[in-house]
Amino acid sequence: MAKDFSTREENYSQWYNDIVIKADLAENSAVRGCMVIKPYGYAIWEKMQAALDKKFKDTGHSNAYFPLFIPKSFFSREADHVEGFAKECAVVTHYRLKNAEDGKGVVVDEDAKLEEELIIRPTSETIIWDTYKKWVKSYRDLPLLINQWANVVRWEMRTRLFLRTTEFLWQEGHTAHETKDEAVKETDLILNIYADFAEKFMALPVLRGLKTASERFAGAVDTFCIEALMQDGKSLQAGTSHFLGQNFAKAFDVKYLSKENNLDYVWATSWGVSTRLMGALVMAHSDDHGLVLPPKLAPIQVVIVPIYKKAEQLDEISVKANEIKKALEARGISVKFDDRDTYKPGWKFAEYEFKGVPLRLAIGPRDMENGTIEVARRDTLEKEILQVADIEHKVENLLEQIQENLYRKALNFREDNTFRADTWDEFIDIIENKGGFVYAHWDGTTETELAIKEKTKATVRLIPLDSEKEIGKCIFSGKASEQRVVFAKAY
Repeated sequence: MAKDFSTREENYSQWYNDIVIKADLAENSAVRGCMVIKPYGYAIWEKMQAALDKKFKDTGHSNAYFPLFIPKSFFSREADHVEGFAKECAVVTHYRLKNAEDGKGVVVDEDAKLEEELIIRPTSETIIWDTYKKWVKSYRDLPLLINQWANVVRWEMRTRLFLRTTEFLWQEGHTAHETKDEAVKETDLILNIYADFAEKFMALPVLRGLKTASERFAGAVDTFCIEALMQDGKSLQAGTSHFLGQNFAKAFDVKYLSKENNLDYVWATSWGVSTRLMGALVMAHSDDHGLVLPPKLAPIQVVIVPIYKKAEQLDEISVKANEIKKALEARGISVKFDDRDTYKPGWKFAEYEFKGVPLRLAIGPRDMENGTIEVARRDTLEKEILQVADIEHKVENLLEQIQENLYRKALNFREDNTFRADTWDEFIDIIENKGGFVYAHWDGTTETELAIKEKTKATVRLIPLDSEKEIGKCIFSGKASEQRVVFAKAY
């Protein structure tokens, strides 16, 4: 594979697109703003799904599925919700009606207008809460812990593969509870599940915090999020968990009969992550040689490439390679033995390096004689010759090292690109010349938040959950502040 892609320094945006496309993750479709997720990319998403789905089910949640189409009137029941999504909605207004013959023996089609317009779901709170009204009658029906894996549509003007597309895949959880405390605990539980998944599976360190009022999910009382730092110094929101209070319960009249025989509205949460995580995975770890994948999410964790000149050499090597493959698979490691004779070993090396396969094993006639095998790590590009004896244990350890190394590297990058600013001039200098996360004082007003965004394109990414209170002055207005918040430019 010839190197025909951009580097991060040359053009970070093009570098990202080149990796997504040339590593066979996704491509643009014939429908504007929509993408085709290719088998290799979808295999990564399936691994993400499997890990998250297990975490949800282990904490008592069940999967269901709700309609793609939502009556337009449902959105009007929750004022903040309809306002928040008004500009992003795709609306079905007509359908094609096949009429009878037109008198000349010709069947004609006509457009018929729907009695009520349908929204193609941008999110499912409204259709789900209309359903929950039928499901919830008593405290015995609670808590209701439901998740769905689905696609959604948000009409985006500027799109980028995985990061922002008109249609994307996600999971959305929607829960109902007897008390406010239960719902708040649920919100916190999911936030921690997301953070744990990001750090342990994606090898991606994240900050946890509360969104400001202007960044809050439309219809929520509080929105909590995890934020990750990409290699270009921009932040990416990697997941959100919303405490909805009783807003949607009141909008859709979802009440339950308590143990004390009183009727009351339930308390609610919603939460979700999307295929945007695929974009985060690419940008957090990849390098100028291509995609880099953490072993826990790699569709192929180990590839074995035979080195040979004659067919009989391949036959002999194949026996040994398949023995190694079987031994690794017995330990739950995904392995590909690439014995294609249509490509040379060097081409295969370049292909798997670009596609981010964590470990590459190469075995040739000399290795067969010496009982050795060449092992190449994708994260460090280091190679070493190992004895093939007990190779499955060595590979298992190496995969664990790669997973840990990628997390440590990303964490070090974040720490090296996290700053404190006490004045407006310091803040401007960091945002314009360095990027990264900036801890600074903010007076808590939307007016100041929007003014800072207008002047710098930086936003309050979150109010940290783990930071101590600290009296200070807002970098912009000079007004009193009780705590530093995290600013950054963001995707």
